[in-house]
Amino acid sequence: VERDPEMASVEVAAEHERILREIESTDPNCIGPTLRSVYDGQEHGLFMEKLEGRIRNHDREIEKMCNHHFQGFVDSITELLKVRGEAQKLKGQVIQTNHNLQNDGKETLNTMDELRQCRLQQRNIATTVDKLTHCLPVLEMYSKLQEQMKTKRYYPALRTLDQLEHSCLPQAGAYLFCTIMAENIPRLRAHIRDVSMSDLKDFLESIRKHSDKIGEKAMKQALLQRSLDGANTQQQQRGGGGRQGGRKEPQATELDGQGGSPRSEQDSGILDVEDEEEEGGLGAHDLVDFSPVYRCLHIYTVLGARDTFENYYRNQRRKQARLVLQPHSNMHETLEGYRRYFNQIVGFFVVEDHVLHTTRGLVNRAYVEELWELSLSKTIAALRTHSSYCTDPDLLLDLKNLIVLFADTLQGYGFPVNQLFDMLLEMRDQYGEILLKKWNTSFRQILDLDNYSPIPVATEEDYRRVMGQFPFQDPELEKTAFPKKLPFSAFVPKVYCQIKEFIYACLKFSEDLHRSSTEIDDMIRKSTNLLLTRTLSHCLQYAIKKKNVGLAELVQIIINTTHLEQSCHFLEEFISNITNVPPGTINATKLYGTSTFKDARHTAEEEIYTNLNQKIDQFLQLADYDWMVAQGGGTASDYLSDLIAFLCSTFTVFTHLPVRCGPDVFSRAYGVIWSGGAVEVGGG
Repeated sequence: VERDPEMASVEVAAEHERILREIESTDPNCIGPTLRSVYDGQEHGLFMEKLEGRIRNHDREIEKMCNHHFQGFVDSITELLKVRGEAQKLKGQVIQTNHNLQNDGKETLNTMDELRQCRLQQRNIATTVDKLTHCLPVLEMYSKLQEQMKTKRYYPALRTLDQLEHSCLPQAGAYLFCTIMAENIPRLRAHIRDVSMSDLKDFLESIRKHSDKIGEKAMKQALLQRSLDGANTQQQQRGGGGRQGGRKEPQATELDGQGGSPRSEQDSGILDVEDEEEEGGLGAHDLVDFSPVYRCLHIYTVLGARDTFENYYRNQRRKQARLVLQPHSNMHETLEGYRRYFNQIVGFFVVEDHVLHTTRGLVNRAYVEELWELSLSKTIAALRTHSSYCTDPDLLLDLKNLIVLFADTLQGYGFPVNQLFDMLLEMRDQYGEILLKKWNTSFRQILDLDNYSPIPVATEEDYRRVMGQFPFQDPELEKTAFPKKLPFSAFVPKVYCQIKEFIYACLKFSEDLHRSSTEIDDMIRKSTNLLLTRTLSHCLQYAIKKKNVGLAELVQIIINTTHLEQSCHFLEEFISNITNVPPGTINATKLYGTSTFKDARHTAEEEIYTNLNQKIDQFLQLADYDWMVAQGGGTASDYLSDLIAFLCSTFTVFTHLPVRCGPDVFSRAYGVIWSGGAVEVGGG
């Protein structure tokens, strides 16, 4: 379909008008696409004509506008020219005013500059004062620290270090000297720790060397306390006052608020011996300065290494305990060796007890009890070994008293000592055996030196002296005038006195063993029975059966044993009196002296019978008989006459025998005679 030319030209004109409006209203940088649409079309010439026409219209509008405003523009230029002149004048005035102002403000500027400098100095001074306010405590604290280190007051120095590190240095700021101080703090702590540990080692070494002095003082105090207790007991028995005294418990040591340590910072740990003598009323723990232990404990606690310190202390003390518990090889030779051994052990545990009650955790009760159990077993083993070498009853008795004092001392500090007393009972058996050996020698000496003759007494004084040694009562003999003879020989009162001495010796060992009177009485009676049935019996058997003992001596032995037998009930009364146990107590052990002396008497009688047989045999063997003769001569031989004379003298001796022994001896003697007479008659 063909388009209408007129319609097409109208559309082209409208399109060109749109493009022109778009060019006028669009940014020049963005008109490219618009112009491209013009060049892409076929009416380029028409558009150019349209564009030139639009330009001409705008030029005419501009010209109209310029013509309309030209007069105002000229007037404005004229006004500007007038203003330029006035501006030149104003500029000159301003320059002059500025010059004057500059001249006038120089002094003010100088003053303001001085004021600025003064204000700057004031600000710097204030800043300096503020910084010094924070730094001076640091310097003062560090100076205090140096002084404490110089005087070896390490625990306060450690507290000062802690305050310096956590309070003063953070407030002071980051200064070089603060940095140096902060770097020195770990080294100072290490130095304090090392020095305190060195002091502790010196203390432990000093304690090890002087533990015997500490133990000696503690045992003296225990002995004094026991004496006071005994005196108080006697007062109570008489209606006196109650018991006083007792072990003084050591008080826990506290540090003061300024960080001071107990006692002196530089004490060596042990007071001088002179101080010990002057301060005799002090306890053993008062002789020791424990400040090195307290100091080191507090220092390690602050450093957070308390466990390390506790382990070190306990290990070192265990090692020292092993050294203390090792006795010297010749300890058994003298009592002083045992004393030193006990003093060291007591000193060791006195120290541990004081540390237990004053340090609150450095050692505990379980540790001390474990250490005591170990020490007790080793001590008992050592005592059993070394006491077995002892053969002197006096030394063994002194050792027993020392062990009792040792046990009482440690029991006063709360340590169980029952095993020690059990060991003393074992030692008592050994003591009894040694006593039996000693009394065996004494009895033999008495029997060997005796003259086996009745004791002659010429005066009342001699008679009373013998009666004081032996309980003999004979009303008929007392009525006879002096001089007179006692029926027994000297060995009777001597043996009786020796038996009493033996009983006393047994009592001495049985005392202070924490046993009842009944138990002590039973122990003494059993020991006395051993003395009578074994030792004295063997000695009497020895005296009866030794060579060259005549019939007179045998008869005197019979008489002596008879009187000793009669004295047995006096011995029982004597034992009851010294043990305070009534003689009629149920289950009380009886003395076997009666059977002992009866056995000795029977042995003597057998010996007399044997000797008579031998003597008669000797007489008959010397005679020369004619056994083939048909009838005797009617007269006795000289040998038989001598035998009869011998028997007559022998029977004269038999008349001194007690009534209970005489018939038996006479019957046996007559049997011997009749047997000898039958031989004489048969042969003569």
